[in-house]
Parts: sequence; structure tokens; C-alpha cells
Amino acid sequence: MLPTLFISHGSPMMPLRDQPARDFLRGLGDSLPRPRAILMASAHWDTERPEISGVTLNDTIHDFYGFPPALYALRYPAPGNAALAADIAATLTEQGLAATVDHTRGLDHGAWVPLLLMYPAHDIPVMQLSLQSYLGPAHHLLLGRALASLRAQGILIIGSGGLTHNLRRPRAPEENSPAAPDVDTFAEWMGTALSENRLDDLLDYRRKAPYAVAQHPTDEHLLPLYVAMGAAGENARATRLHASTSFGVLRMDTFAFN
Repeated sequence: MLPTLFISHGSPMMPLRDQPARDFLRGLGDSLPRPRAILMASAHWDTERPEISGVTLNDTIHDFYGFPPALYALRYPAPGNAALAADIAATLTEQGLAATVDHTRGLDHGAWVPLLLMYPAHDIPVMQLSLQSYLGPAHHLLLGRALASLRAQGILIIGSGGLTHNLRRPRAPEENSPAAPDVDTFAEWMGTALSENRLDDLLDYRRKAPYAVAQHPTDEHLLPLYVAMGAAGENARATRLHASTSFGVLRMDTFAFN
């Protein structure tokens, strides 16, 4: 059965830069059984209630500014699947999480950047799941658990965010500079808590994890992790597949849940 994944997607420039996370993601798709479809929970789509994108063909949303023209030329025209999106919305609604289908939204960079590297042929149907960041980690764990049955249907569930994400702090000048000490301390606490399945600590990470608020002034880039964790089932354990750092402040870790 497919695992669920949490991917740190980093800067939208990742496909155009030489960095370890890019090279890792280029090999990740081939290491997994081919999915029937992909459901991405991206940090860059936030709505009041859960929504699933259900389009015929996904637009590539360039939801950023100030980058080189080469980045805006990138496209990821993966097909969608409106019927499957409706089934997923119905599954959530049946479990008390009223969900709807959005028939217009394409893929934001939290979705298409990692998928461009993992599945460059863009021939697997892709849907997005929105977050409700105002509801915090516990809600997103439940959201994931409501989707757990999709794994048996060959659907790859990916949470796309960042293990650390504070764009307000100064960055190191070089792409592959070593991580700041507090960044590594937080990331290693998270990795240990995940591997030990310390659910209570993880749900209360803002109080219990060292330097948590410094790494995540707001929750949204860590919430996809809880979706991925929940979708793997109650007793799932995490395996860290990759760890690296971008500009000294963005941990680019990927976890698989089984």
C-alpha cells in the first residue's frame, strides 16, 4: 500500500536550483508504487471549510512575485478528476467534515513544485485539499484520518508545507548554508516525536517543541504534516526520508507515514 507523505516544498525556485531537496524529490516518485491519483494538501490553499479541487485539466498557479522569467515559464498541466473529487468530498462530509468541490482552482506552487520533480510527465490526476488553518493541528489530524480509506484505493496523499517556515527572519547568503542551531533543534525534536508517535506532544507542538514559534510564526506550513499523519491511520509511524536545509532557515525534510 502507498505511504502518505509530508514534503517540505521550500522556495518555488527549487526546480531551477542545485540543492539536495531537489535531487531527492527527482527520485522519490520512482521509488513509490505508481498511484491512481494524487491528493495534495498544500499550505497555500486555506478556506473556511474543506474543499477539493475537481477540474478537467489543472492550471499552474504562479502564486508569487519577483522571481526570474524562467520560473513563470514552468507549467504542470496534470489532469484532474472531478468525479473522484466529488467522492472524496462526500467521504469527508459523511464523517462530519462538510466539504465541497471547487471546479475552477488549479495547482498552487505547494503542489506543482514537488510534483514537477516527482512526476515530471504530469500524467497522474491531481486534486488539492484545502486547509483550515484557524482550526489548528487537531482538526487537520482528523481531516487526514477521514481520508485514510483512500490509500487502499491507490491514491497518494501528500501534505506539502515546510518543517520550518519563518520568512521574516534573515536568511543565510548561500542556498546550502548550514542550518541555524534553533532550526536544527526544532527539526530534530519534531523528527523524534514523529518516530515515537508522541501524538499529544505533536498536537501541542507550539508549547512543547523548542523554538516552535520562531520556526512557525503561523501554523499553515506545518498543518499538512498532520493531514499526512492522520491519513496513514492511528498507529502509523513516521520515517524521515530526507533532511536538508535551504538558506540556513528552511528545513526541507520529507517524511513517509505507514
